[in-house]
Amino acid sequence: MSGKNILLLAGDFVEDYEIMVPFQALQAVGHEVHAVCPERTADDTVKTAVHDFRGDQTYLETRGHDFALNATFDDIDPADYDALVVPGGRAPEYLRNYDQVIDAVQHFFEADKPVACICHGMQILAAADVVEGYGCTAYPALEYDVEEAGGTWHDGVTTDRNLVTAQAWPDHPEWLSQFLEVLGTEVSHGEPVPADD
Repeated sequence: MSGKNILLLAGDFVEDYEIMVPFQALQAVGHEVHAVCPERTADDTVKTAVHDFRGDQTYLETRGHDFALNATFDDIDPADYDALVVPGGRAPEYLRNYDQVIDAVQHFFEADKPVACICHGMQILAAADVVEGYGCTAYPALEYDVEEAGGTWHDGVTTDRNLVTAQAWPDHPEWLSQFLEVLGTEVSHGEPVPADD
């Protein structure tokens, strides 16, 4: 199986783990991932935020890393990509106001291409008017948003047709596993090869 071309949406204060982990994990299994942000170019960076869950009524946020983009949003054509990843964090609340972001998201749904969305990334999908009729999840505080957008709320990682959704970064193992399945990615686990002495 040849690798897929995957588009990943980014913006300042995207959730650190929700962009770093899929970006690296999808490359590790042979896919090409282009991380883009409106008004930024390849080699620019976006600031990330780490959301931690410590028993409070909502998440605690701290400053994360500088994440380097590797493609320019204005130069990409969504038709050239096989799948889309939409991370969470604070970025989705303003990224959803960019027409080019909404147009890109709508392309993936109109073309029935795989989409992985986690946490507050659902704010972008809801704004793009693509959630109606899907069973999905998001950060728990967005249950109202999912239902208002016409989706059916689920409490855990959910795959419905081309859409794979998760609540937050602790869901990564199951979320990425289900996304790889939708992508048609097969990961084989051979016997470990001992290192030469």
